[in-house]
Amino acid sequence: MEVAEAAERLDELIDLALRDDEVVVCRGGNPVAVIMAVRKASQATIDDFLALAAEGRPTSNDLTSNHDDLYDENGLPT
Repeated sequence: MEVAEAAERLDELIDLALRDDEVVVCRGGNPVAVIMAVRKASQATIDDFLALAAEGRPTSNDLTSNHDDLYDENGLPT
């Protein structure tokens, strides 16, 4: 669908998007945009957040937080 037609039919296209259809908008026959519904992200609770934080992230015992692995014995970047 060309941009001019999409502009005239925007309300209809939004209704289509809400029904899980995707509308490709073109300019000069080339696709330039897609109209689709935005999915609402689920709302996590603070308990969900704290559970994720408690899991932590895996670390290697060989690395330190000062990035020694990025520098040689003279302190120059490797």
